[in-house]
Amino acid sequence: MIRRFIFFNLLPLLLCLSSATALPLSTDSRWIVDENGVRVKLACINWVTHLEVVVAEGLSKQPVDDISNKILSMGFNCVRLTWPLYLVTNETLGSLTVRQSFQGLGLVEAIVGIQANNPSIIDLPLINAYQAVVSSLANNNVMIILDNHISKPGWCCSNFDGNGFFGDKYFDPDLWITGLTKIATMFNGVPNVIGMSLRNELRGPKQNVNDWYTYMQRGAEVVHSINPNILVILSGLSFDLDLSFISKRPLNLTFTKKIVFEAHWYGFSDGSAWVSGNPNEVCGRVADKMMRNSGFLLKQGYPLFISEFGGDQRGTNVNDNRYLNCFLGVAAEHDLDWALWALQGSYYLREGVVGLNEYYGTLDWNWCGVRNSSFLQKVSAIQSPYQGPGLSETDAYKVILHPSTGLCVVRKSMFGPLELGSCTKSEAWSYTSQKNILLKGGLLCVQTDEEGKPAKLSLFCSDSKSKWDIISDSKMHLSSKVSNGKTVCLDVDSNNTIITSSCKCLNRDNNCDPASQWFKLVDSTRRTTTTKSWSNSIMNSHGQELLPSAVIAM
Repeated sequence: MIRRFIFFNLLPLLLCLSSATALPLSTDSRWIVDENGVRVKLACINWVTHLEVVVAEGLSKQPVDDISNKILSMGFNCVRLTWPLYLVTNETLGSLTVRQSFQGLGLVEAIVGIQANNPSIIDLPLINAYQAVVSSLANNNVMIILDNHISKPGWCCSNFDGNGFFGDKYFDPDLWITGLTKIATMFNGVPNVIGMSLRNELRGPKQNVNDWYTYMQRGAEVVHSINPNILVILSGLSFDLDLSFISKRPLNLTFTKKIVFEAHWYGFSDGSAWVSGNPNEVCGRVADKMMRNSGFLLKQGYPLFISEFGGDQRGTNVNDNRYLNCFLGVAAEHDLDWALWALQGSYYLREGVVGLNEYYGTLDWNWCGVRNSSFLQKVSAIQSPYQGPGLSETDAYKVILHPSTGLCVVRKSMFGPLELGSCTKSEAWSYTSQKNILLKGGLLCVQTDEEGKPAKLSLFCSDSKSKWDIISDSKMHLSSKVSNGKTVCLDVDSNNTIITSSCKCLNRDNNCDPASQWFKLVDSTRRTTTTKSWSNSIMNSHGQELLPSAVIAM
C-alpha cells in the first residue's frame, strides 16, 4: 500500500479565494477570470437544498458558519448551491417556514437540531433560510453558484420523474423563466454570488436539440438582462453528458464573456465498464468520449465546468476508484473548473429514508469531520490552477502528477531517489522531443536503474535508460528500458519512493489495477516553491563550471 501524506489543510493559503478576487467574474476564451483579467479556478463542492425539506442539508448537525468554514478549510473556494424551482414559484411551498417544512414531513428530531445549531432560521420562510446560507458562505469568503437542480423538490434524477425536460409534468418553460427571473433579481448585487446554473441534467424522452436552443438561450438572456455581472452556466443533454451539438450549431446570444458550459462525469456514467474492462483501455476510451461530447468546447473558447463528479468515499467501490484516478488525470491535464459531489455527509430525508448516510459526501454523517482524508488529498491536486491568464509566473514546465494519491514527483537531494510529495512543492520538469524528462535548467534527467530500484537523476541523458515513452491507452504510463533491455514503468513503492517495475495492466486484463503506475504530465506556469536551475548548483564558489557541458544531453 502506498503511504499517503496529508497536505490539504494548507490549501486555503494557496487558492484564489473570493477575499482576494476582484469580482465580478467573466470569461477570457476558455478561462474564467476576475475583474483584472486573472484566472480564477472554480474548485467547488455541491451543497444540496433541493430535496423535500427545501432547507440546506446539515443545518440540524452544525451551525451554518461552521459548515462554511469547513468548506474553506478543505480547500474549496466555491459552492454549487442547489434550489428547486417550486421554492420561488409555488405559493404553498413558498409560504412555509423552516419549522413547518420539517413538521410536515414528521422530522421532529431535525427541528430540535436546527433549534440548537441554527436557531435564527427556524421560523424563517424557506427562501429566507436559503438566503441566510448564501450570506454565510459569502461572509466566509466562499463564492456561490445558484443551481436550479429540479422543479418539484425531491431526489434527482431519472428519465421519467417529470422534471427532466421542457414540457415535462413539472417542467413548464414559462414557470422556469419566472423562477430564474426571481432568483436572478433576488441575488442581484449579493456579494460572492458569481454564477447561475440554469438547469441541472436535462434528460428524458422529450429532450431535443431545437428546444434546448429555444429555452436555454431564452433563459440565458433573461438572467443576463437582470444581472449582467454573473456567469451564466448552461448544461447539456442526456444527464449533462452531451454538449456535442454545440460543435455544429453555435449559440446565438446578445452578450459575450459570461457563458460557461457545464458537464457531469461519474464512474456510473459508463455503467460497470471500469470493473468489467481493462482500466487503461476504459480510461482512454471514456476520456476520448468526454472530449468529443464536451471537452471540445475548450478549443472553441468556452470554459468547461465539470459541475458534478465524485465517488464512494469509503474507498471500496472498484468502479469508482478506477474512474476517479482517470478523471483526476484528465482534469489536471486540462486544468478544468469543477464541483465535487458532494458536501453533505447525510440527509434530513432522501427517498423516504430519514438520516440517510451519503457515501459520496466529503463530510461524515454528523458533519463534524472529513469522511476520507486520502480522498480529499487526491482532490487537492486539482484545487489550485496550473495555468491561465495572469498566472504566467514562470516559463512553462511540466508537473508529474500521481492521480491515485494526489501527490507529485519531488526530489530531496540532487542525485538522491525521487519520491512523492505535495504538488505545491513539485519540481519543474520538461519532456523533450528526445523523450527525456529533464529538471528545469536542462542538466539532470530521470533515469531508471534496475527493475524494482529507485529511479534517479542523472547527468547522462543519451542512453535508453533515460528515454521515457508515454504508453497505454490512458496515456499515463511512463516506460523506459533497463540495462537488459526489459521495458519497465515508473511506479511507487510503499514508502512513496519512485521506482521502476514491470508495466502492468496495459491491455485486456480487467483484474489488475494500474493506479500506482499512472502518472500525468501536466502543463503549468505557476510559481514553484522548490525548483531552481540546477545549472547554478553545479558551479564552484567562483562561478566556474565543475562539469563540462559536453556530458549534458539536451
